[in-house]
Amino acid sequence: MKVRYLGHAAVLIIHEDKRIIIDPFITNNPQAPIKLEDIPKIDYILVTHGHADHLGDTVTLAKRDGSTVIANFELCSYISRHGISTHPMHIGGKYVFDFGSVKLTPALHGSSIVEEDLPVYAGNPCGFLIEIDGKKIYHAGDTGLTKDMELLRRENIDLTFLPIGGNFVMDLWDAIEAVKMIQPRIVVPMHYDTWPVIKSDPEKFKEEVEKLNVECVIMKPGDELEL
Repeated sequence: MKVRYLGHAAVLIIHEDKRIIIDPFITNNPQAPIKLEDIPKIDYILVTHGHADHLGDTVTLAKRDGSTVIANFELCSYISRHGISTHPMHIGGKYVFDFGSVKLTPALHGSSIVEEDLPVYAGNPCGFLIEIDGKKIYHAGDTGLTKDMELLRRENIDLTFLPIGGNFVMDLWDAIEAVKMIQPRIVVPMHYDTWPVIKSDPEKFKEEVEKLNVECVIMKPGDELEL
């Protein structure tokens, strides 16, 4: 299984003949290492919440590839108006797909879609716990630090993506506390430096995390890990 970071919070997972993308913010993403037309055919799109920097190119990709969108019920209801296949879920729910299982985890954030300059409610934000062939990936989505993350330690997570940019999400210090609670094998910082308001120091994050005997990999947009 290959996991490719596409900048901000966008992550592409490639497993055998399946391609899963999380929060496909490519167009207008200053960190995106590729153009939208260079994204391979996508089978599933996982969306943590409705904000534009996470919903991103979901509708365009799903229409192009016939992808199935996995998200909360309200967001799926909105997306399905475009004639797109969706699989609605909610926090705590788990479902087994043909590539593996997906469970929605709590996230402390907002979720809306802006229409005519007004926010439209888009359901509860979430993170994703994904299991494929015995390997577990946790993508926290946009969230503040929460004690609920302690429950993830029992999952023995192989790879965790945590936001560190502050302002809208955890800063690096709160993300370090999250690592203490989750105890993943590998952690990757995300959702930082896209714009000045979420500037952070991934090297400091790595330094502190590795004191906890957890491997930290700073992935540049376009970098790939193999699990």
